[in-house]
Amino acid sequence: MNQSVSLTDPKQVMHSIIQRIATGPELSKDITRDEAYLGMKAILDGQIDPVQCGIFFIALRMKRETDDENKGVLDAILEATRRVTAEVDEVVDIADPYDGYNRCLPAAPFLPPLLAELGVAAVNHGVDAVGPKYGVTARHVLQAAGVNVDLAPEAAAARLADPAVGWAYVDQARFCPSLHDLVPLRAKIIKRQAITTVEVASRPIAGRQRTHFVTGYVHKPYPPIYAMLARHAGFDSALIIRGVEGGVIPSLRQPGKYYWFQDRGEELEGDVNPQALGIEQGVRAVPLPADLPKSERSGDEVAIMVDVTATARSAAEAGLEALAGNRGATYDALALGAALILHHVGRARGLAEAADMARAALDSGRALARVK
Repeated sequence: MNQSVSLTDPKQVMHSIIQRIATGPELSKDITRDEAYLGMKAILDGQIDPVQCGIFFIALRMKRETDDENKGVLDAILEATRRVTAEVDEVVDIADPYDGYNRCLPAAPFLPPLLAELGVAAVNHGVDAVGPKYGVTARHVLQAAGVNVDLAPEAAAARLADPAVGWAYVDQARFCPSLHDLVPLRAKIIKRQAITTVEVASRPIAGRQRTHFVTGYVHKPYPPIYAMLARHAGFDSALIIRGVEGGVIPSLRQPGKYYWFQDRGEELEGDVNPQALGIEQGVRAVPLPADLPKSERSGDEVAIMVDVTATARSAAEAGLEALAGNRGATYDALALGAALILHHVGRARGLAEAADMARAALDSGRALARVK
């Protein structure tokens, strides 16, 4: 950065950043981690004009964000996040797609109560609605199931420490309000930005000894990026799953891949075969009911194609039935997702054993009481 630019003047910092990152495909220059942090912090503090905020994110995206730039943006988000340590030794942090689902019924919102029944404290986090998909989110589904989705981080952490509960959902609007306030700006930007990549690593609730990051991906470049961000955010381990619609549950009918690391080491690749775990499904994911009303957004092939309220209600009903032991696609999706996580955190020697543990917990019906 130009030494004549004052690091204490956010407007000068942003002016200098934009001059360098928004000069075209051949002349744009990368910025340092500190500069990305200062720029993002100024945006979160409300000190930058919205037009310049948009240019900042779009220019970074057009030239492709570097690891240092993503780290700097994440640094500012972590600093702005109300982070709490739960009174449990280990926490599984599940970051399903913040922009939700629009091609299947999401089952992953019910992974935390299932994991809690198996003695693994778990939290999932997200938002109400954000682009590019504006799909059905964990918040929508859990709210339809009667869960309090507006807990403060401290209250959510207390639920994790309660042996009768052991899990919680915490919303970005509560753990990082200044970041959530950018949702309208993100809607105007339309396309994916650095926030979309890094916000899942915000780590709102940690364990006393270990915190495990679980997220999903679709595109091949993202596992090393998520692994890098997880290490940077202080996660002790990470499980990055190639899931349906970028979620944390892989296909129910074909082999899938995942990446993982332990103790902040290098990531390794793993394979999962649903059939080898006793899952025989003819569908990739929990299908949308045929009678669901549609709500397509004109001119947008990415945004929501289903009615959020109706789809969330259907997903909630299917999830509660699975937790009660009723077999079907949602039951199998939860068994598959839980198997990957249980094996990753060392609660089972292999994926087959972990899947059997998950099915036994589902068949008992006891996880349902943790939602009710």
